[in-house]
Amino acid sequence: MSLPECQLFGTLGCHLCEQAEEVLMPLVEYGLMVELIDIAENVEWVEVYGLRIPVLRRVDTGAELDWPFEAGQVVSFLQCATQ
Repeated sequence: MSLPECQLFGTLGCHLCEQAEEVLMPLVEYGLMVELIDIAENVEWVEVYGLRIPVLRRVDTGAELDWPFEAGQVVSFLQCATQ
């Protein structure tokens, strides 16, 4: 199975974002590509994601998975063709 490329929206100093990265790390070892996006770099991202971070977003479909999530939920999220 080819894993879709993802983005993780968060910001520096966010302990929940660090926890999300820890959940994703084993999947990265299996080939998941995750771009870390710091919402502080863009006013629109702060407006959209400021109260929701961390948020995992699929690049291919734009589907989003809000925190909290566990590894099993991420796997299911990645396996869905569309959300």
